[in-house]
Amino acid sequence: MPNKKPKHIAIAGNIGAGKTTLTELLSKHYKWLPHFEDVDHNPYLNDFYEDMPRWSFQLQIYFLNSRIRQLIEIHRGSQTVIQDRTIYEDAMIFAPNLHEMGLMSKRDFDNYFSFFETLKSTVQPPDLLIYLQASVPTLVGQIQNRGREYEENIRLDYLKRLNEYYNKFIDGYKEGPLLIINVDDNRFPHNTEDLGKIINAIDAELYGLF
Repeated sequence: MPNKKPKHIAIAGNIGAGKTTLTELLSKHYKWLPHFEDVDHNPYLNDFYEDMPRWSFQLQIYFLNSRIRQLIEIHRGSQTVIQDRTIYEDAMIFAPNLHEMGLMSKRDFDNYFSFFETLKSTVQPPDLLIYLQASVPTLVGQIQNRGREYEENIRLDYLKRLNEYYNKFIDGYKEGPLLIINVDDNRFPHNTEDLGKIINAIDAELYGLF
């Protein structure tokens, strides 16, 4: 299917929902340019998981900066891009959750959120947001399967709270087209038929008759 102009597709979802895997699969299928979240070179992640109150603000600023840089690149480029995680998730889910849990001070959170609002006003929302919705048991299973060392200490209540924030964010999402995929039922990493369902839904959103 020819693209009239390059599009920006973004994948949102909790830790362990399968964002990176789906980004890889869709970039191969559509020949889209993938933009991944660079967890391997993040200088704050290990420290953050060991001492959240000390490093939460720095981590969120690092994410915000790298996400904005990605968005600027995407809009300057001439290829359709699929992005692993969005700028909204940091500000609408991760930072408020850290603040509510007492892991980020009100002063730091207000400063961070105001900075996010300023930056958000300078960039376009994605042409399609794909949300991978998953229950906590599914998330835990997938986190354990990939065995990232710094994720071993993630607590269940932390994942549960993030899930609540995600569902609230998605319920109120009005920035553009939205596609919700339930990962409890759709096992796209292991099932080509399930992946086919996602591809059909994306085709309908991007190329269908509206």
